[in-house]
This record gives sequence, structure tokens and C-alpha cells, in this order.
Amino acid sequence: MGLIQLLFKDPTAFVILSVLLLYSVIFHEIAHGWVAYKMGDPTAKWLGRLTLNPVKHIDPFGSVMLLLIGFGWAKPVPVNLENIPTDQRRKGLILVSAAGVTANIIIAFSAMLIFRLMAPAPSGMMTEILFLLAKINLILAAFNLIPIPPLDGSKILMGFAPESWNRVFHQIEPYGFFIVLGLLLIGALNPVINLFQNLILALISVFLPG
Repeated sequence: MGLIQLLFKDPTAFVILSVLLLYSVIFHEIAHGWVAYKMGDPTAKWLGRLTLNPVKHIDPFGSVMLLLIGFGWAKPVPVNLENIPTDQRRKGLILVSAAGVTANIIIAFSAMLIFRLMAPAPSGMMTEILFLLAKINLILAAFNLIPIPPLDGSKILMGFAPESWNRVFHQIEPYGFFIVLGLLLIGALNPVINLFQNLILALISVFLPG
């Protein structure tokens, strides 16, 4: 069920889920800034972005998209790798870029774990909230792992790739939006989303067998 359908079916669930989804995106951005701060870059902290205050993170258009179709974005947290020690910058690029995806996977894991702990009790609104919260965070994680600039996946790849690859990424970036859109249209994210979901379920089953 999408958010629009949920709005007409259960306005209360719509409001609750909208808040949860908004903070899924916010936690994604905070994770980037927090890891950068721990690596030596205080830019996000100086600009007041290491906060749960949604006003600091909201992107108007991204928020509208989030409410309308259940998928959106916040303002990117500024990161300045020049503040990270030179010998740690490649590591910093990888960890900072992967932080947002990690945050979304943790949220998805938490939602699925709560559902499992409550089984067979969850029903109605709670089932829909937990399911959509997990689904959206899995989508956010998979989407951001696409190795096309300016998405996080491209930066993670740059952290591992030779510096000579940087020019290739810069050449691709102007067309990144269209490439990503094409991948979304052909359903290229589905295998990654299913992989994350199966891995999380497998991990949960280890701790909660049966």
C-alpha cells in the first residue's frame, strides 16, 4: 500500500508513517555527518546538521515526493574531506559514504525484528507501518548503493578504485540522473532489495529461530 492509499484508508497511520519515513531520510543524512565528524570533519556539526530537528534537513521538493509516493530525500549533509587527515581520506570517503546506507539497513532490520518479536500479534495499522518502514529503508539503501554519481555507491566505489577512475565518474555525473532513472524503470533495484531483505531475515532467524 502506498502513502496516498494509506491516507484515505487510515489518516492516523498515514501521519505516523510519514513521520517515520521522514526520519528515515533524516537519519540517513545525520549518519553521513556523524561519521565525518568522528573522522575529523566538523562541517556538519558546525552547520547544525547533527540534529533530529527536521527543519535543518528538509528539502521541500524531496519532502513532497516522500509524502506523495513514499520516496524522497533530505538536504545532503555537507562533508569536507579536506578536514580528514590525508592518510585517512580514502577510508573516510568510504565510511562516510556508506554511513547513510548502513543507517537505513539498521532501521529496516529494527522494523523487521519488532514485527518478528510481536508475531503473531501484529495486525492492521501496526503491520502496515512496520512493513512499509522496512520496505522504504531497504529501497533507500539499495537506491543509494547505485554506483552512479552523485549517489553514495559511486563514492564508495571511488574509495576503492584507483584515482584515475575519478575522471570517469566526473564525466558520468552530468548524466547520472538519467542513468539512475533508467535503472529504476527497469527494476534494477529489486534484486538488491530482495537480497537485503533475505539477509536481514536470515540474521533475525539466527537469533530468533522458529
